[in-house]
Amino acid sequence: MTNVIYDKDFGQKNPELELYEVYREIKTDKDLRWDITRIPPQMLGKEFVKTKGNRNNHGFQELYTVLKGEAIFLMQKAKNGLIEDVFAIKATPTNWIIVPPNYEIITINPSNKKTLETGNWVSNKTKNIYEDIEKFKGACYFYTVDGWLKNKNYQKITKLRFEEPLKSEPKNLDFLRTEIK
Repeated sequence: MTNVIYDKDFGQKNPELELYEVYREIKTDKDLRWDITRIPPQMLGKEFVKTKGNRNNHGFQELYTVLKGEAIFLMQKAKNGLIEDVFAIKATPTNWIIVPPNYEIITINPSNKKTLETGNWVSNKTKNIYEDIEKFKGACYFYTVDGWLKNKNYQKITKLRFEEPLKSEPKNLDFLRTEIK
């Protein structure tokens, strides 16, 4: 994680700091699994704590909800250091968000007082890809006490836009089972 946070000095001074826990396959629905991620309230120097960030291979989508606390889901579509699209969704319990095909997702706990817990449905046929986030030393934006700061390691970053979460869980999860090229 030291490589993908805004404050590299903080990361180097705290290499063993546990940032979040992931519990995989809490339940299943055929080829889908339900994971839970727990992100305690803490700061990474000036940056709010977050997940490393990844995308699913083969264009599989993912469905998230907030179980406890508040989340900011940052999603970006990148190619060779060029950000084609980037948006953030603020969500609270009972909200749902869909990660579009071929987007990277970073989950942020914007509170330094409350624990964030998220649940997500994802296909067992996909694998997490971290190398793009690692290569560019984080997502294209960092969420800090000073607001959103651009990651200067990207060649081009589009303007950050904000979207609204879904108010209810989709009734049919079959869209999560399909590869999208």
